Amino acid sequence: MHVSEIMTRDVHLVSPNDTITEVARQMAENDIGFLPVGDHDRLVGMITDRDIVVRGVADGLDLQSKVGDIMTTDVKYCFEDDEVDDVARNMGDVQVRRLPVVNHDKRLVGIVSLADAAREQPAAAGTGLKGVTVPGGTHNQVGRSG
Repeated sequence: MHVSEIMTRDVHLVSPNDTITEVARQMAENDIGFLPVGDHDRLVGMITDRDIVVRGVADGLDLQSKVGDIMTTDVKYCFEDDEVDDVARNMGDVQVRRLPVVNHDKRLVGIVSLADAAREQPAAAGTGLKGVTVPGGTHNQVGRSG
């Protein structure tokens, strides 16, 4: 099964110039905790509700600070025609629960999560989740890549 068959296509995209407050409001209104960050049509980062708290509020940044100041710039992604079990395993390896999905022109076409995989391929999602639950990893909150 391909990622395109399970991904969420209705993706909200924010700009690195948006404020932390604007993005937090979007997250609250849409009940989401992860947003890809784009500069025109290029994916340049990701921001999570946890980034806002740990890299923004806890570090004493003003709530009018820009998303670009706290976003993760080391963007991991997958392709829409990748196999779900391969992507879920990779998510465990890089310790993330969600990935932006791009086409082969590297344009954002969706988001896939371990929850999406669990609905269709529970064993694959379990493998990924097992890796995500290991402490640490490249996307922990200690430092920002990039």
